[in-house]
Amino acid sequence: METKFILFSGKGGVGKTSMASTTAVHYADQGKKTLIVTTDPAANLSDVFEQEIGHRITAIDGVENLYAMEIDPDKATDEYKERSLAPMRELFDEDLIKVAEEQLSGPCTEEMAAFDKFIDFMDTDEYEVVIFDTAPTGHTIRLLELPVDWSKHIEESAKGSGQTCMGPVALIQDSKKKYDDAIAKLRDSSMTDFVFVMQPEETSLSETMRSSRDLEELGIKTTKVIINGLIPSEEAVVPFFKKKFDKQNVTLEKAQETFKHIKTQTMELFDSELKGVKMFRKSGEKLFQGSDANE
Repeated sequence: METKFILFSGKGGVGKTSMASTTAVHYADQGKKTLIVTTDPAANLSDVFEQEIGHRITAIDGVENLYAMEIDPDKATDEYKERSLAPMRELFDEDLIKVAEEQLSGPCTEEMAAFDKFIDFMDTDEYEVVIFDTAPTGHTIRLLELPVDWSKHIEESAKGSGQTCMGPVALIQDSKKKYDDAIAKLRDSSMTDFVFVMQPEETSLSETMRSSRDLEELGIKTTKVIINGLIPSEEAVVPFFKKKFDKQNVTLEKAQETFKHIKTQTMELFDSELKGVKMFRKSGEKLFQGSDANE
């Protein structure tokens, strides 16, 4: 069984978590064993699914085949440090362990730890679909760039002092293959879909274009753009909404033109908050069976 990876990206507040959750419920309802993971420190999967989730894989109530996890950056960092230090504890004295611990205390470690956890899920064949509700765009792209620099970083350090910002090179040499494999999966659009969620506003469009270009430079193709938060046409009778509706449509056309070689989907605003399995099924009908869903 080959796992399908779907990564959702976009700025905070565009409805990325709602679209990722809608997609997760859709695949689980199709009978596919699905996992949704968030790497966003401001994650709210617990809020939207209305149950406690946290830093462990949790079955979602009311949906067979659906599991979720919120990666806690602090816990991920502790686990990563412990895993890096464990083999050293038997070989070195306390002073050397202290030095290694200090080296493992930079921001580099936190980023690496989040990425490492993320990679663990790309290495699994336990699920048919793994959905990542990623951190805000800039972070995500930085995380995706890491293994690219990282391989070079490891090679250069191995030739030089044997140290990296992650401690002794020998400890993490094993991870190199894991990261290279992950980046290869991210670049393979038959295995990985990269979905941007945006609002029908100029700033959101330019941000999405820029992020999509940055990814392209890393060899990762955007496979879908969801334009979320459109005012339904029947509501555009009120002058205030009509003005906003017209403006949104100008941006929508521009977005569809910009991403004409990529699948675009639109999502209208709901009159209530998009949370809870029932609402995700409702939005899933629109997203996957809507006339503009191109599914």
